Amino acid sequence: MTVEQLYTNCLSEAAYFITSNGEAAVIDPLRDYQTYIDMAEKAGVKIKYVFETHFHADFVSGHIDLSSKTGAQIIYGPNAKTDYTIYEAKDGEKFKIGNCEIEVLHTPGHTPESSCYLLHDEEGKPYSVFTGDTLFVGDVGRPDLFGAKITKEELAEMLYDSLNNKIKKLNDDVIVYPAHGPGSSCGKNLGKETFSTIGEQKKLNYALKQMTREEFIEEITSGLSAPPAYFPLNAQINKNGYSPLDEVMSRNSKALEVVEFEKEINNGALVLDTRNPEEFENGFVKGAINIGLNGRFAEWVGTLIAINQPLLLITSKGKEEETILRLARVGYENVKGYLSGGYNTWMNAGKPLDMVLTIDAEEFELDLKHEKDIIVVDVRKESEYDAGHIENAENCVLQNFDASISDLNSSDRLYIHCQGGYRSMIAASILKRKGFDIVKNIKGGYLEIVKQGIPVEISQPSLN
Repeated sequence: MTVEQLYTNCLSEAAYFITSNGEAAVIDPLRDYQTYIDMAEKAGVKIKYVFETHFHADFVSGHIDLSSKTGAQIIYGPNAKTDYTIYEAKDGEKFKIGNCEIEVLHTPGHTPESSCYLLHDEEGKPYSVFTGDTLFVGDVGRPDLFGAKITKEELAEMLYDSLNNKIKKLNDDVIVYPAHGPGSSCGKNLGKETFSTIGEQKKLNYALKQMTREEFIEEITSGLSAPPAYFPLNAQINKNGYSPLDEVMSRNSKALEVVEFEKEINNGALVLDTRNPEEFENGFVKGAINIGLNGRFAEWVGTLIAINQPLLLITSKGKEEETILRLARVGYENVKGYLSGGYNTWMNAGKPLDMVLTIDAEEFELDLKHEKDIIVVDVRKESEYDAGHIENAENCVLQNFDASISDLNSSDRLYIHCQGGYRSMIAASILKRKGFDIVKNIKGGYLEIVKQGIPVEISQPSLN
């Protein structure tokens, strides 16, 4: 028996590939299905089942394509109703994979259909549990993403029962394999590890500590930030079905010449530049938004851009297919094409350009001392801002940027920073697109500001 975790950092997502005696199962696959087919061929096994822990909100699963390509049966737990063919398993039902068995544990709470899968080894001993978004390392799945008639308090109550009646009763040595790791918006504050054990989580996970039902509901439902806008849309895609990935890749992978590219801009398409911030700042198509492939690309696209917005791509050489695939992972399929030859083609054609002036922390310190009417825009989350920020800095959280910058004027002198530089370039590009001309990006963000010794302050906690 083998269990392999396939972890994708930019989505903080973990899929699993299980093999035994010539058969395999995949749990919570990403949309790029070929990875799992290649693994099966290399191992000389047949994929028998695709298990889904729930209707994922943060990515489009690869279950439908993988089933179509391999003949594997799609398994969901109880209460999962879809517009395509699945097997809706019963609580406690077991499925054979070679000499092993996977047992369904219905654990509603994150969503009504959420289920964990308990893997029994060749001797029949419980070996590991694939917890989906029910249990993370150090956290549990938030109960406010379902978006239907069930309230987050009702789902939190279900989660309380699932954890106490199913999860906490497992043996301490059972390995916990969750669907997400640190950085995921599916929980409040996930731990840094991507797997654990039941025993460790009983000791360290706040949600598994002894508390009353009422205390648990209060704890789980408080302090929840707004989820990315694309979450409910992805959940519906996973429930209703989607176009085959091969069709999406073929339709969207169109190399456009400058004239065609410009025509699409005039028709309302948004230019998405996926180069690293260091490349983007030196020159870009006027009006383009920068979300670099070197960060949490798909999540930021889903947070800041409407899912049906027509897109045009500027990428680094050879990154066109990767960009289109990573967009498709979160359901963004309305790509009109990419600019043949990339940014240099546009520049050489003499088309409208723009740039972002980037300064280091030393120059920023000098400007703070000698320049007037500077507005410092800190685009980090509120929790980051509260932990330390420049005096009088405006906290314009990037997750809600349009509303955050509503009090700024296009004539303001703006100095933008985040924690390390990735988010601030996204923000700077949005400001440029909106007509803000005096925008300076602080290289290295808050980390470099602190190193430079620029005075910062910590927000005082509210007494309410």
